[in-house]
Amino acid sequence: MPGIDECLLEVMRLPGARGAALVDWTSGLPLGTVGDPPGGEDHDTAAAEAAELARLAAEHGAFTPDEGAGWDSSEPPVEDVIISNRDSYHVLRFLRATYESSVFLHLWLDRDEGNLALARIRLGDLAGRLVLG
Repeated sequence: MPGIDECLLEVMRLPGARGAALVDWTSGLPLGTVGDPPGGEDHDTAAAEAAELARLAAEHGAFTPDEGAGWDSSEPPVEDVIISNRDSYHVLRFLRATYESSVFLHLWLDRDEGNLALARIRLGDLAGRLVLG
């Protein structure tokens, strides 16, 4: 089972990966980063901005199962959020945990070189194997 650093390095092996981070969406702090930060910003700013989006998806009933009726703390409220723009994709993949978790993987993927479907599959696999602590 990979730890944070191993997980992020494995994410960067995806074709087209520009940068990745493990972020706590409650605080907006990055728990680990690798590669370039998106948008020409620093990793801390990018993590805080991605956390705002993650919180929006996780806390609003329109995006959660069972019309927002709540969720088990070990199960993330959404699997992932995908943002696409002219030259890249941003994939936020929420992690399952044995404790109340508010952590997600953020992958910044080049649109021309990357494969969004493959990235989602690999992030899902990594999210299931990542060991925090």
